[in-house]
Amino acid sequence: MGQIKNSTRILGIDPGLRTTGFGLIEKTGNSLRYVASGCIKTEVKDSLSKRLGTIHAGLCELVAQYEPHQAVIEIVFVNANPQSTLLLGQARGAAIAALVANNVAVTEYTALQIKQAVVGNGHAIKTQVQYMVRRLLSLPADPNPDAADALACAIAYAHGGRGMGQSDNMLTTKGFKMRKGRMSVLATKGFKARRRRIIQVTKEGCIK
Repeated sequence: MGQIKNSTRILGIDPGLRTTGFGLIEKTGNSLRYVASGCIKTEVKDSLSKRLGTIHAGLCELVAQYEPHQAVIEIVFVNANPQSTLLLGQARGAAIAALVANNVAVTEYTALQIKQAVVGNGHAIKTQVQYMVRRLLSLPADPNPDAADALACAIAYAHGGRGMGQSDNMLTTKGFKMRKGRMSVLATKGFKARRRRIIQVTKEGCIK
């Protein structure tokens, strides 16, 4: 897959057991260019191991096709439903394993950090994220929520540099605290599969 010289191709991942969203952008200087976005879908009737395998295989194929330099994925915190959190964590693990197995560097951000970087508000709602992703990437329409969240991950990396746990991270956790498993603000101031369609991809525009 051809890439612009001196550009960085960033793959954002919004993990989910039923639907894993992905979004690819290229950063050249201060300019961002949309490459592709879509979803990896699993069958509810399939076993957990098969569904995790679908996510892993789908991401391996995406990496082979688009050759990203960097991947970004959202951090999962424990919520009110521990079982749902466990399943989401396993889907996230399958995604990270696929990326690492293909030698793609992985950076992690909290949802709050991503929204702050893209919208300017760590507590923005999904429609605000969709609008800003559309505006920042000059898309003809709002991407679907899963693709928008994944593209937002990629944009956050493009705007903020490196990720959590790294000393030169620009998307700092300073000013936030944990509350019931979620990050909260301390202050208000300054698919394309060979055998079956598991990946839905669009290179231009957005998934309907």
